[in-house]
Amino acid sequence: MLTYRYDTQLLIEGNNLSEDAIHAYFQEHFEGDCLLVVGDEELIKIHFHTDAPWLVLAYCATLGEIYDIVIEDMDRQARGLQG
Repeated sequence: MLTYRYDTQLLIEGNNLSEDAIHAYFQEHFEGDCLLVVGDEELIKIHFHTDAPWLVLAYCATLGEIYDIVIEDMDRQARGLQG
C-alpha cells in the first residue's frame, strides 16, 4: 500500500538556490516521503512523493523557472494502469 500517491519530479533553474534550504522547507511544509533535493546554486532536481503535487509546484515556482515536470500517479501504476 502506498503512503503517498504522486511521484513528483522537476527541475528548478534559478540563482542562489540552496539544496539545504529547499530540503528544510519541504520537510517543514509538505507531507510526503522519498525526498531528494540535489543540484547547485543554479539548477536543482526535486524528487518527492506526495498527495499534493500542486503545492510542490507552487512553491518551486517561487524559486525560479520550473521545467521537466513529471507527476505520476503511483496508485494507478500499482494497479497496472498508466500513471
